[in-house]
Formats: sequence, C-alpha cells, structure tokens
Amino acid sequence: MTTVRDVRRRVSGWLRSGLRALAFLWRRSLMFRAVAITVLTTGLAVTVIGTAIMLSISNNVYNQRRDQIEAESERATILAQNIFDAATAAEDNNQVELETLQNEAQRSILSTTTSPGGTDIAILRTPGQNTTQSLQNIASQDFPDAVISSSLRKTVAKNAGQLSLQPVSLDDRGRVNPGLAVGSTLQIPSAGQYELYLVYDLSDAQKTLDFVSQTLSIGGVALVVLIGLVTSLVVRLVVVPVRVAAATSRKIAAGRLEERIPVRGEDDIAILATSFNGMADVMSRQITQLAELSRVQQRFVSDVSHELRTPLTTIRLAGDVIFDARHSFEPAIGRSAELLHAQVERFELLLADLLEISRYDAQAVQLETEPVVLAALATDIVDEFRPLAESAGVELQLATPGGHVATDVDGRRIRRVLRNLVGNAIEHGEARPVQVVVDSDRETVAIAVRDSGVGMPPQDADRVFDRFWRADPSRQRTIGGTGLGLAISLEDAHLHGGRIDVWSQRGEGSVFVLTLPRRRGAGELTGSAIPLPPSDEPYDGPRHDHDDSTSTSTSTSTPTGTTTSPEPSWHGAAPSTSTSTSAAARTSTSTSTSASTGTRASTGTGPGTRRTEDDR
Repeated sequence: MTTVRDVRRRVSGWLRSGLRALAFLWRRSLMFRAVAITVLTTGLAVTVIGTAIMLSISNNVYNQRRDQIEAESERATILAQNIFDAATAAEDNNQVELETLQNEAQRSILSTTTSPGGTDIAILRTPGQNTTQSLQNIASQDFPDAVISSSLRKTVAKNAGQLSLQPVSLDDRGRVNPGLAVGSTLQIPSAGQYELYLVYDLSDAQKTLDFVSQTLSIGGVALVVLIGLVTSLVVRLVVVPVRVAAATSRKIAAGRLEERIPVRGEDDIAILATSFNGMADVMSRQITQLAELSRVQQRFVSDVSHELRTPLTTIRLAGDVIFDARHSFEPAIGRSAELLHAQVERFELLLADLLEISRYDAQAVQLETEPVVLAALATDIVDEFRPLAESAGVELQLATPGGHVATDVDGRRIRRVLRNLVGNAIEHGEARPVQVVVDSDRETVAIAVRDSGVGMPPQDADRVFDRFWRADPSRQRTIGGTGLGLAISLEDAHLHGGRIDVWSQRGEGSVFVLTLPRRRGAGELTGSAIPLPPSDEPYDGPRHDHDDSTSTSTSTSTPTGTTTSPEPSWHGAAPSTSTSTSAAARTSTSTSTSASTGTRASTGTGPGTRRTEDDR
C-alpha cells in the first residue's frame, strides 16, 4: 500500500534526478546554456512588459467605466429628484401618490441606464428620521442587498447631494463578477431623505480585460518560444563547427593525422577551419618526421648494438687471455690488462642495456611470467649485494612482513629492477644503512629500498628515470652502471602493470618503492602496500599496515644463511630484524649473477632454499 511518505519520496527522487540532469546539461552543453539564458531573460522581460501593459489597460478601462457610471448615476439622481419635485410642487401628495412617484422614478432610471452588464436599483429610507409620511423601501428584482454595506450607507447619508462609489463583487450563479455600487440621496417632501443605490455589473469590462490578458499571455509565450528557436538556430551555427573541430582534434590526437575540418563558405567559421587544418597539416608533417627520425634512431641503436657484439666478443676473448696472464707481465702492463678487462665488461653491459631499451622503444618486449615469492627474491638480492655493501661500509637491512605468497611476475626483470635499486642505494648511501622492506596487502606487493645518503631535490626526483641523466654529473660511479638502469627498471615495472614511486629530500636520503599487482590484469593501481608521502613532507620509514590474509609465514631461511622475520617494519631506525650472512654464504652469493643461479633465485627455490608453508 502506497503511503503519503512513499509518494513524497518518489516525487523528491524525481525532482533530484531532474535537477541533476539539468545541471549536467548546463555544464556540458553551450547551446543549452545560451538558449536557457536567452529564454529566461526574454521571459522575464516579456512578463514585466506584459504586466505593465495589462495594468495600464486595466486602469484605463476601469477609469472610463467609472466616469461613465458616475455620469449615468448623476443623471439618474437628477431625474428621480425632478420627478419628486415636479409632483409635489403641483399638489400635496398623499401616501399612495408618493409610492406611485417612487415606482415611476425607478422605471425612469432603469430606462435611462446604458450599462452593458446591467444595472440594479434600490431606493432606501435613511434611518433615524421622523416624518409625517414614509415610503417603503423598493428594489429591482435580484438586487444584491449584501453589497450595500453599512459603511457605504453611512457615507451616502453623510455626504448628501454627492455621489459615493464603492467597488463590489457580484455573485452570478457561482461566478464572481466585479461591480460598482453608487449611492446618492433624494429629498422627498413630507417623506424625508431617501437613498438611491445603483449597482452596475462590470463583467463586460472584465471579459475585455481577460481577453486582452489572454492575448498578451499567448503572444508573450509565442514570442519567448520564437526567440528560443531563433537563439538555438543562431547558436547552432557556432556550436556545430566547434563540435566538429573538437571531434576532429580528438581523432588527430588518437593518431588519425589525416582528419580535417570541412571548410564551407568564407565567414569567420570557415577561416577558423582553414587555420585549424593548416595547423593540423604542419603538426602531421612534424609528427611524421619525428616518428621517422625516432624509427631511424632506434634502428641505428639496434643495428650498432648488434654490429658491435661480434668485435666486442673478439675483444673480450683476447682480453680474457691477457687478463689471465697479467701476473706474468710487468706491473704497469698487468694493471692495464685489469683496466681493459673492467672496461670491456662495462661495454658489454652498456650494449645489453641499449639492446633492451631499443626493444622497449620498438614495443617488442614480452613477459615470461612464473610464480615468484618476492620476499625470497629480495633476500637473494640482499645476499648478492652484501659483499659490495661491506666493501663500501654500508649495512644492508632487510624486513619482510609481507610478500611471502607467490606472485606471477617475470623473475628476471624484477631481479634486474631490484639490482638497480639496491645498487644505487649502496652507491649513494654515504656509508649509512640501506633498508629493504617487502610488504603486501590484498591488492599489491611492494618492495621499498631506502638509503640515508645525500638525497635529491624534488626537481631532480622528477627526472631520475630519464635516460643517461645524473643528478650530479661530477659524481663518479663506484659500482659501474650505464645510466639506463632506472629507465629500464621503470619500463619493467610498467610492463607488469606496476609502478616505481620516489621520495627524496636533501640530506634525508631517498626511497624507491616498486609496487606490483598481486593479480595480472587487475587494472590500474590506486594504492600501494608501502605508500609514500608527498616530496615536501617528512618520511619516517616504510609504514607497516599489513593485511595479508593469506600469509601465515613466521620465518624464511635462505641458502646463504640469511634469516628474515616477517615482523612489522621499522620507522626511521634500524629494522626489528636484521640479516646476517656467514663467510661461506657471502662467497656463494658473490657468484649469483650467472644465468643458472639467477633463474633459481627468481623463483625463490634455489639449491638449499627451505620454502615455508606460505611460499608453497
């Protein structure tokens, strides 16, 4: 059963929906705004002007009818007074003769009135008189006694010899018509003072005013509609070309560089279309030239990289022979052999990175995913870099409160990303601790690498992923590198549907957070298991807000003897658990860059690795 409350709720819902639709049209449609503003302002102007015209006509009609009624009433009063005066001057009238004169006066007045709406008449004795004779009150049939108010009678009796007018409302079978009551006095000898009341029906004037009002209303509405249609047509002449230009620009932005705006006529719109098409032609040529130049550049880098591989392989073989025999040479020649060997290795890395970045430019990169436990992968990377960190006086710290569940990723690429992040942290760590944290939530897995080195200003942090860019060009590399590591790492993260976030401040160090989705194809990432604050706010370390409902791991052992505990991560100080590596473990991890070891470590199941229940 529908109640009043339900009806109100539905009506309010419809109103809200209508208002939202109007607000949407107001924001999105220039034509709707222009037509709406024009119609509203025109409607307001028509209403004001129509009201002023109607008031002027009403006042004019009313004044004319009032003047006519006053003249008729004055003539009727004089006529009746003359009838009584003429009869009483000839002879003394008795009661019967006075009544006859009264009826004659009534007939004469009704015959002389010309009001189109009709006139009612009444002759009433003024109360409070003592005379020898008196006449009965008479009135025409259907005389509206109710409209003769006591205030009107008092005014008429007080202002003898003058006309008194009062607007009244007349009931005509349920309809209310306007009227005008006019009162005057008659002096009848031997009978005293009597009051003459004439009630005029003004329905004819009201009909005229109604007709004029209806005509003005219909004309005003028609004028507003016509102006609205004209405005919509005029605005359409401007809006449609703008919409065509917007659609064409979207098509050009989508890669359809041959799209152009049709040019019609020679007006301003045609000039705009011609200018737009000229701009599109220039942009199309420039984009085509840049695309061709980019393809030539990519092809050049790829061809040069491939062509350099053969002589580089020969140089590498000859260099290895010389390097192996360096102890039999003089010290200066032996040192030269070591430098040659190191630079050849660096040249090989540069060629590999150039080939990799050219594959990304050519969009020829494919993922080779497999289940990888990122906590175990991070542990392997920390153990791999521990000898280098110790030689640089840097303490590597690891905490894995999350990331113990296998995630489908390309293990080789994620390992390369972590190598770049950890290697850069060691290089720029200023011999201070470097912290690695692995955490996860229901949607993402994140790995944070933080150093406490010199840090970077915000403008440098925005360019840190640019190719061959260095914040301090005078700073020498201590662990090699080609200048393409972070650029390739960012491409690897994007290839997985993830991202790399950066926080850095001068004197506070830097934090790089690799965030990956736990499920492929989950859409754009909106959060991270390790969120970072804005660059202008302080950062006290990776915050632990762990919600890994599928993880129940308590510890993980690695083949190198490193133990990580899934405890909450630290806040600015040392982690709650640190890693320790035996000498034997360090020896084994120093050679983990080989292909076979890298493959095993990427899945977290290398020789001697004990997998926990969660890792399985």
